Amino acid sequence: MSVDRERKAAAEGRVVSADGTEIAFEQSGRGPAVVLVASALADRSDTTRLAALLAQHFTVINYDRRGRGASSDGGAYSPDREIEDIAALIAHAGGSASLFGSSSGAVLALRAAAAGVNVHRLALYEPPFVVAEGDEAPPLDLARQIAVLLDAGRRSEAVRYFMTKAQGMPGVAVFFMKLMPKTWAGLVELAPTLLHDIAVMGDTQRGRPLDPEEWKGVAVRTRVLTGGKSPAAFRRAAVALTEILPQADHRTLPGLNHGAVVMAPKKLAPQLTEFLAR
Repeated sequence: MSVDRERKAAAEGRVVSADGTEIAFEQSGRGPAVVLVASALADRSDTTRLAALLAQHFTVINYDRRGRGASSDGGAYSPDREIEDIAALIAHAGGSASLFGSSSGAVLALRAAAAGVNVHRLALYEPPFVVAEGDEAPPLDLARQIAVLLDAGRRSEAVRYFMTKAQGMPGVAVFFMKLMPKTWAGLVELAPTLLHDIAVMGDTQRGRPLDPEEWKGVAVRTRVLTGGKSPAAFRRAAVALTEILPQADHRTLPGLNHGAVVMAPKKLAPQLTEFLAR
């Protein structure tokens, strides 16, 4: 099924968050509710194929995080506002839902559960914590550097800086991405939301152990997934997280890397279905 056909099969809707911000989403399927939480430089279009696969078993709510796609921005940003967005979506779904988040979206999903949002289960793909000294970490002044570029109107440079300095992407890979004008334009449009994801990550990428106190509110069943082709730092982060959560486990999926949500949804969906449908 093509992306266009998948999107036509989903019903579009909006919820109003606690601060009045409108959050746009697509809903598809039937069954227990699952909300998909996007990563940095992504909107609901990145999870359209995954949503269609999961909709065979669940009611899937695939939404645009604030400031992205068809959702409003809402002015002054705080991760708390994004947690309220998730709470509004869960209320729309009937008051309880599971969450699936990838990369920084996984950390946002964790923060929602820690804040007491009514989450049934958590499935997380490669939350990018940096928990070991020596693992590659973003610059300490990442937010300031991105803000300077955005304030100067240099969105394309902000995207490149984030990809190379925060995501560890080789410069040559970014160069080839820029040769795909439509793809690159979409990333540049999302550049202002990079500061949102940096705020969501907080100080969890400093090569230090996770603070159990920060995540003590996460009391639900949690599965942390990593790709077998991803850097070992992701697996160290996943193991560290499972060690401080009371009901968490970790699985490594052979052959997948950090881009699995977009590039390999058919391999990811069965793992999510098996866990979330229990």
